[in-house]
Amino acid sequence: MFVGTPSPHDFNGLVRKHYLRQGPHLADVRLTLLDKGERVHQSHSVVLRLRDALASLDDRYPESVVSVVEVPPGPPVMATLVAEVYGRTLTPYSDQQRAAELLAERFRAEPFVTQVDTSVGAYAPRLRFVTDKAKAAMSGIPTSDINSTLSLAHAGQVVGFMAAEREAQPLPLLLRLPVSARSRVEDLSTLLLKGRLGAVSEQRSAGLQAAPQNLVALGELGQFESMPVETPIYHKDLRPVVYVTAEISGRTPAEVIADITADKTASEVLASDWRARTFLSPGGTKAWTLPDNVEVRWTGEGEWKITVDVFRDMGLAFAFALVAIYFVLRLQTGSVALTLLIMSAIPLTMIGIMPGFWLLNQLGERWVAGAPDPVLFTATAMIGMIALAGIVVRNSLILVDFINQARAQGASVLDAVLSAGGVRMRPVLLTAGTTLLGNLVITLDPVFSGLAIAIIFGIVASTVLTLVVVPVVYCMLYGPKLEHCVEEKSHE
Repeated sequence: MFVGTPSPHDFNGLVRKHYLRQGPHLADVRLTLLDKGERVHQSHSVVLRLRDALASLDDRYPESVVSVVEVPPGPPVMATLVAEVYGRTLTPYSDQQRAAELLAERFRAEPFVTQVDTSVGAYAPRLRFVTDKAKAAMSGIPTSDINSTLSLAHAGQVVGFMAAEREAQPLPLLLRLPVSARSRVEDLSTLLLKGRLGAVSEQRSAGLQAAPQNLVALGELGQFESMPVETPIYHKDLRPVVYVTAEISGRTPAEVIADITADKTASEVLASDWRARTFLSPGGTKAWTLPDNVEVRWTGEGEWKITVDVFRDMGLAFAFALVAIYFVLRLQTGSVALTLLIMSAIPLTMIGIMPGFWLLNQLGERWVAGAPDPVLFTATAMIGMIALAGIVVRNSLILVDFINQARAQGASVLDAVLSAGGVRMRPVLLTAGTTLLGNLVITLDPVFSGLAIAIIFGIVASTVLTLVVVPVVYCMLYGPKLEHCVEEKSHE
C-alpha cells in the first residue's frame, strides 16, 4: 500500500514502476498475508476489500493519495492500465497535459476503474530570495554568504560523524534549523548574517579604516518571491509523452480500453450497465474527445501491452506445437488423413475450456467488496491449453493404433472401431482421471490456477468426445459409408 501527498516532482505511476518510494512525503506499508489455507479470500480479493475499506480516506484527506498496489507476479509494469498521450512535432507540451487531464476524467467515469493518476505535475509554490545588491554591498555581505546561509538553514550540512556501537557505518551529524524555525518566511527573514571584515571601509580621523562587522537580518538584504515549481517533462523514444495510469477492480484492461475507445468522438452516449456490453457493442459510459494534434496509445507500459505480447507469443508457440505434432505423426503413420484424424482431438479441448471458465463465473462468490472477481482466461490457462494438445493426441493415437492392429488381423472397420472403443475406454478414462487429480491441487494457486482449470475442463470434454468423434470419423474415412457399416453389422 502506497500513501503519499502530491508533489510536482513525483508521479505515482513511475514510483510504482521502479519501486522507489523515497521522500519525506511518501510512505510504504507492506502487508504479508497469512497462508492461503488460513484465510478465506485469495490475494486479489484481499486487495479489492482493502480498496473498498480505504476509499473513505480520499474524502477525509483530499490532499493525500492512497494507492493499493499488488506485487505483480510477472514483469513489473507502470500500472494495470496505462495510456500514453503524444503530440505532433510542434504540439506544445501543455496541450498534451490538458489532453491527459481529459482522458483521466474519462477514466474516472468508467466503472471499477480506480486510482487514476497522470504524470502532470501538481502545482506547488517555490520561494526564491532576491538579493538587493546595493544593500548587501553596503553591509559587506556577498551573495554567496546569503546562499550558503539559506542552504544551511533549510537543507542542512554534515559537520561531522559519530561512531555508534550498533551501527556498521558512522552516523552523519547534520546541522540544520528545526522545522518550526524554517517553515515560515518570517522565520527565515530574521536570520542574522555577519559582514566580512574589510569588505566595507569608513572614513575616520586616522584615515580610511575597515568598518566594523555588523549583524544584518536577512530580510534587510532582499525579499522572498513566490513562483511555481517547473513540472517535469517525460520522454519516450525521444518524444514528449504524458502518462495516464489507473488500476482496475475486477475488470480486464481489454474491455475498459474497448469502452473508452468506443466513446471517443461519440456525439451522445447514454449511460448503460457495463455488464450488458460486449466486444461487439462496447462503450456507453461518457462521450469524450481530444484535440486533433494529440493522439493516445495504449500499447505502452501497462499490463495491456504485456498481455497482448504474452498471448501473441503463446499463440505462436501453440502453432509451432501443432506443426511439430503434425510432422511427428506424419512420419509415424505415413498418412495425412490419419494424422489429421488423430489431431482432431485438439480442437475438442476448446469445447471444454471456454464453457468451463464460463461455468466457474456462474458459481461461487464472484463479487467482493462491491467489485467483480471473475475467473479469467490467463496466460497460464493458455499454457494449459498447449499442454493439452500433447495429452489428447496421445489418447487418439492409441485408439487409432489399436484400430489399425485389429484391421491388420482381419477385422472389419466397424468391428475394429467398436473393439478399440471398448478395450481402450478404461485406460483412457484412467489417464484422464489421474491428470484431473494431479491438477486439483494447482487450482488453489492464485497464479497457476488458470493452467489447472484449462487442463481439467479441456481433458474432460476432449476425452469424452475423443471416444466418440475419432471412431466415427475413422469409420467414415476408411470404411464404407456409415449407414452401410451399420447395415453390415446388423446382418452379422
